[in-house]
Amino acid sequence: MIPDLVGVSIAHTNSPDIMHVLRLTRSKLQSTFGTFFSKMYQTCQISWEEDDFELPYGVKKMGHLMPNCGKTYLMYHGTSRANAQAIMSNGFRQSQKGMLGPGVYLSRDLNKASRYPLELLDSERVVLRVKVNVGNVIAINSQNHPRQYTWHDARYGEVFDTAWCPPNCGMTKSGLEEDCVWDPQRIEVVKCIYPKQRGFPSGYSGSSAYK
Repeated sequence: MIPDLVGVSIAHTNSPDIMHVLRLTRSKLQSTFGTFFSKMYQTCQISWEEDDFELPYGVKKMGHLMPNCGKTYLMYHGTSRANAQAIMSNGFRQSQKGMLGPGVYLSRDLNKASRYPLELLDSERVVLRVKVNVGNVIAINSQNHPRQYTWHDARYGEVFDTAWCPPNCGMTKSGLEEDCVWDPQRIEVVKCIYPKQRGFPSGYSGSSAYK
């Protein structure tokens, strides 16, 4: 139950105007707190796991070191359920915008990929597990790197197939690594990972917690 504001009890207030304002305010607070804790409840119910994980032959595990040129790695791409179906049917398409310019944005860190798209709840997201032949790799390890947006453009020097942002380099707010692959043909979808339900502390009842 939301307490009465500033010690004023609705039951002991004679002014109709004050009673009306307090009721509206309390109702708004209940709605706001209810929505907040409902979303928190839904988020806390979700976990991202790979309980059937088997490393495909010739594919390397996640690491914090720079991907080796010409090797194949497991990576992850977070998206919506509808977009995941389209990708599995028709393949990836380049994003035209991003911190590394055009390309397909991936990460070798499942925790990073599971945060996207940012505007969706966990329960509305899926993560695609993919195999990627990274080709020629460049490390973009700082903002305003001279090849940040031109790593695949021969007019500026060597052509690279994948741009890699190391963890904790200041390029991402999360501090987790990120990869941008120029050619979608280098990417093969292995599996679609759905969020799993998990428990919540007993006694919690979602949006009704503060009623």
